Amino acid sequence: MSTVLAWATLTVWTGLALCHSWFWRTDQRLPKLIPPDSWPSVAIVVPARDEADLLPDTLPTLLRQRYPGDARVILVDDGSSDGTAEVARSLTVPHGLPLTVTSPGEPPDGWTGKLWAVAHGVREAGDADLLLLTDADIAHDPDSLETLVAASSDRDMVSQMAVLRTETFWERLIVPAFVYFFAMLYPFRRVNSARWRTAAAAGGCVLVRRETLERAGGIAAIRGALIDDVALARAVAGAGGRIWLGYASKVRSVRPYPRLADLWQMVARSAYTQLRHSPLLLAGTVVGMIAVFLAPPAFALTGAWPAAAAWVVMAATFVPVARYYRQPLVAGLLLPFTAALYTLMTLDSARRRAGWKGRTY
Repeated sequence: MSTVLAWATLTVWTGLALCHSWFWRTDQRLPKLIPPDSWPSVAIVVPARDEADLLPDTLPTLLRQRYPGDARVILVDDGSSDGTAEVARSLTVPHGLPLTVTSPGEPPDGWTGKLWAVAHGVREAGDADLLLLTDADIAHDPDSLETLVAASSDRDMVSQMAVLRTETFWERLIVPAFVYFFAMLYPFRRVNSARWRTAAAAGGCVLVRRETLERAGGIAAIRGALIDDVALARAVAGAGGRIWLGYASKVRSVRPYPRLADLWQMVARSAYTQLRHSPLLLAGTVVGMIAVFLAPPAFALTGAWPAAAAWVVMAATFVPVARYYRQPLVAGLLLPFTAALYTLMTLDSARRRAGWKGRTY
């Protein structure tokens, strides 16, 4: 029986490597840039809750954007208690983009705080042609906005997976795997192809056409979503919009996750929501993680070479993400251990209420 199961693990990983839309590759980058004849107006909406420590590293990068058209930055203070709004106002840049700092007050019933803040920022944006929705912990290269707009000529929404911080041991272990698992769940090639119905986005950097967003029902259409980036992508795609998702080179997150507990909280706060709070889906996920990621090394240690080969294939599919994050190419051999941690985080997510920065949902 163990031999049969060992062969099964090799079959699974061969199928994932060759037949799952090349999910493991990192070549989905911004499409060919086509500068428009006239540059559309853009409003950059930044929801921020208790981000006073990070804003000095991120907000000026938005204010210094070199954009040929009209652009402005709207920072929406989502009920912060650390002086976020005051810090934001102090960061204005000479000859930079205009900055508006505003606050919508507490969210009504049925709204998450972040999406209430985003909706307020979208209203403040007025009739801007494009909306760049970006988180307060995201820093942008000076030409990031120009590049995004030039790449969106024939798309209704363009989002990029920001380069996440990998400075501590736990960040180097957990963060690249987080991106790898996300791409396995939502293969970028499928998101970007009209032949598939897969819809996903990376919430740290989303450029969307205002008219398409309105046609999709606006932010109100996803007002209670905890995984708001994927919900927004589904809403835009459902309204006939063409979406695109890829890896970033000009967008990065500066938020630190120095301890395992910090990363655990990041994953556990929304993992069970991703499973639609379904015990059946939770059980299937746990069994799937064990069968796909833990079984190969377990059977390999008994001397079953097909399972060892499956472990090698698994590790090989991790190489592009490891290279993207400048990690050792053998890091994929630790995927079973990281997958075990993610499985425990998911189980922990099922026992707690979803929450973030003092709010629970």
